Amino acid sequence: MLGIGASAALAPAAAMAQEAGAAPTGKQTDPAHETPEQRASRARRLAWWREAKFGMFIHWGLYSIIGHQEWVLESEGVPIPQYEILARHFKPKPGAAREWARLAKRAGQKYMVLTTKHHEGFCLWDTKLTDYNAMKQGPGRDLVREFVDAARAEGLRVGFYYSLMDWHHPDGAKCETDEEARKRFVAYTHGLIRELLTNYGKIDILWYDVDKPLTSAQWEAEKMNQMVFDLQPEIIVNNRNGLAGDFSTPEHKIEAAQRAWESCDTMNLGWGYQKNDTEWKSPTRIVNDLTICAQQGGNYLLNIGPKPDGSVPEESVRVLERVGQWLDVNGKAIYGTDGGASVSFGNYDNFTRKGNTLYIHVYFWPGGTPAAEWLTYYQPGTVVSVGGVKAKALSARLLKTGEPVQFTQDDIHLCLTGLPATAPDDPVTVIEVECDRPPVVDHHLIRPMWQRYKVGISS
Repeated sequence: MLGIGASAALAPAAAMAQEAGAAPTGKQTDPAHETPEQRASRARRLAWWREAKFGMFIHWGLYSIIGHQEWVLESEGVPIPQYEILARHFKPKPGAAREWARLAKRAGQKYMVLTTKHHEGFCLWDTKLTDYNAMKQGPGRDLVREFVDAARAEGLRVGFYYSLMDWHHPDGAKCETDEEARKRFVAYTHGLIRELLTNYGKIDILWYDVDKPLTSAQWEAEKMNQMVFDLQPEIIVNNRNGLAGDFSTPEHKIEAAQRAWESCDTMNLGWGYQKNDTEWKSPTRIVNDLTICAQQGGNYLLNIGPKPDGSVPEESVRVLERVGQWLDVNGKAIYGTDGGASVSFGNYDNFTRKGNTLYIHVYFWPGGTPAAEWLTYYQPGTVVSVGGVKAKALSARLLKTGEPVQFTQDDIHLCLTGLPATAPDDPVTVIEVECDRPPVVDHHLIRPMWQRYKVGISS
C-alpha cells in the first residue's frame, strides 16, 4: 500500500458507504437523538470493532528516551530547547513496528493504535507542516508508515492516536486567549490530521486525545470530523475532541456505557516507557479485565510502552504471549460475544455469552474446599455453582478439552459437578454451556424464590 494516493485508496470505501446508505457526517449529535441513517452508519462502521474486542495501544515518542513516562515534559518542567535535543537522539532500530505487530498477533489483539503525536508535539511521520518530525530528526524515517505497513502485514486493523493538546507548538500555549494564535493552531491541527488520513491508505480508527485548552467550537471540531469522514468514510472516531464520536473511552477503569465503549489501560502504572516501573499486571488480571469488558459490551485497548529503540519490555512480552495462548483456546468466549450476559458477578467466576451459549470463566478454581467433607452441596468432585441462570442448560463442556461436564439445574442455581480438583486451564478455565435461549446470570433475581431455610435439613 506504499504511496497510494487518497483518491485511489479510498474509492472502494466511499463506494461502500454510498451503497450502504448515508455516509457519516461530521455533525456528532447525542446518540439518543440520531436519525435512523446515522445509527445505521455507525453500526456498520463499528461492526468489525465490536467483533474484535481486544486491541494494542502503543505510547512511544521522545519521552521514551528519558524513561519517566509520557507527561515528563510538563510534569518535570523541562525547558523546550532542552527537550528538543532528544529529537536528534531518537534513533529506533529497524523493524520495531513489525515486532509490535507480531506481538499483537500472538496476544490475540485484532487492532493497533499508535501515538502519532503525543502532547510533546513531536510527529512520528513525514509531515510537511513542521520540521519537528521523525523524518527530519534522529530517526530519518517515517515511523507511522512503518507502523501501518507492519499492522497490515499481520492482518491487523490500523488506528491513529492524535493529541490535540500540544506543549511544543508556540500557539498551543496561547491559543485560548489569542484569537489569531487559535486560528493558526487550529489550521495546523486540521492540517496534521489531514496528512495522517490522506497518506497511508485506509485507516480504521482515529483516537483523539485531550481537547484542552479549547472548546469543541474553538477546535472547529464539527468541521474537523467532517474532513475526517470525507477522507475516510469507513473510519470510527472516539469522543475526545469535544464531540460524542462513535465510542466512549473510559481510562484506567472499566465503565460500561449505553453505547459503544472501549476501556484503555496500561500493563503497569504508566503509558510511556518508565524504566523503573515494575508494577506489572498478571495474565490473570489481564484476562479477567478483558472478560469484563466483553461481558459488559465493550472493548479493551491494552497499552505497551516501548523502549527508545522500539523494543518492548520483556515483561510486557511475557504477559501478552500468555494471554494470547489463553485466547488461542478460549477466544470464542471473547470475540464477537454479546454484551449484557450478567448484571452480577460470582465469587470466583465471570460470564460472557454469544447467542444461546453461556461461557463461565472460572478464574479462582473452587476445588479443594473443606466444606465438601460435610456438605453434599459441594459433591461430587469439584462443584462450580452459579445462582440465577435465567435459561435452561442443555449441555456443558470444558472449552479447553471439549470434555463433557455433568450438571443439575433448578430455579435457583446451575450446578456443574464432577470437575477435577485442580484447574484444567491457566490462568482461567472456561466452561461452555449451551442453553435453550440467550442466557442471563443475575443472582439477585433468585431472592424472592430462594427457600433459604427448608424443614428437615439437619447438620
